[in-house]
Amino acid sequence: MHTDFTFSGELAALPSFVTSLAIGLLIGLERERSPNARAGLRTFALVALLGTLAAMLSERTETWLLIGGFVIIGTMMISTYSRTKDDSSDPGTTTIVAVLVCYGLGAAVWYGHDTLAIMLAIITTALLYFKTELHGITQNLTRRDLISVLQFAVLTFIVLPVLPDNNYGPYEATNPYQIWLMVVLISGVSLAGYVAIRLIGQRHCAVLGLFGGLVSSTATTLVYARRSTENTEFTQLAVVVILIANLTVLLRLSIISAVASPAILPQLLPVLGSGFLFGAGITAFWWYRLTHQHEIPVPEIKNPTEIRTAATFGLIYGIVLFCAAWLSDIAGSGGLYAVALISGLTDVDAITLSSLRLYELGKLHAAETIIAISLGLLSNILFKLGLIFFIGSPSLAKHCISGMLATAAGIGLALLILV
Repeated sequence: MHTDFTFSGELAALPSFVTSLAIGLLIGLERERSPNARAGLRTFALVALLGTLAAMLSERTETWLLIGGFVIIGTMMISTYSRTKDDSSDPGTTTIVAVLVCYGLGAAVWYGHDTLAIMLAIITTALLYFKTELHGITQNLTRRDLISVLQFAVLTFIVLPVLPDNNYGPYEATNPYQIWLMVVLISGVSLAGYVAIRLIGQRHCAVLGLFGGLVSSTATTLVYARRSTENTEFTQLAVVVILIANLTVLLRLSIISAVASPAILPQLLPVLGSGFLFGAGITAFWWYRLTHQHEIPVPEIKNPTEIRTAATFGLIYGIVLFCAAWLSDIAGSGGLYAVALISGLTDVDAITLSSLRLYELGKLHAAETIIAISLGLLSNILFKLGLIFFIGSPSLAKHCISGMLATAAGIGLALLILV
């Protein structure tokens, strides 16, 4: 027989204290392993319980009780570290802040934010535990990398909010806020790859190809095509990096489409997925044949969050968006496809986002949108193949053509079946 049991009366608050106790034990467990910490398992558990207790009492008496408890805990911890003299170079500020966070999380549990408090407790524990790894990341980032992050913050939190979210111009295709939102989206994806390349350095061709494709598959192709002419032994490795970067474009477009227009994703994914599977087979073959590990050059790629770079993409995107709407109106789908073929030569993101935007505005059907994106992709693949043939070594071109054409064939085949 199943009996439902619920807490009542004085025990109704017990679940909140149990949650706080678990939070305190979780954070305290990590601090217990630190030899320099002056607070461990029991202290953090008690502090979390105190936070919940203070929140409960302050709700029924005076609000200053909760704030007073926070001040007292902070003062006690500072006093403990200031009186303790040892040879450690750790001033204890991290543990002090962790204790105060634990107290606040205990209070948050009482006010009904259990799930948020547990999530923050897990994040806090992870930040404490991965101290060495986080320090390593900061040491690998240069001043230029930090500027990249700050510039992305400017693009996202300063420029974007002040732009008007209204449609202007012919066909109402120009929306400053939407255009810049796409700039932020592309810059964010590119920045993730850019920072990852900076962190991984020259470790592995697969990872470098992946993040190189996130930043710019065209730039990655250009760098490794040039390098292949300098050393014939480098050819196989360059093939793998280029083919992986080429496949990553499909993953990149899937992410972009999921954010910009989730409704069309179920119809677009079969096309992108087919191209990925066809190309992945050839790429896996060359990866298997890669037996010698060479020094891998990191591609010289422009910072994707520089204001000039972002503004240039925004301008290109706006022009492509207008041309796609205009030519689609006066020349039908043929005009749109012509824009896709031309713009896809150098940048597949612009035509992808333009087509998705027009689809969201109701100016394009799903089939037209998918065809335009696919044509942009095919055009981009052919352009990169041209770079390889004219800049790279004959051996590189011979090996890359099978993988890149396999990707194009997968896209084309899926397009014929679905559209």
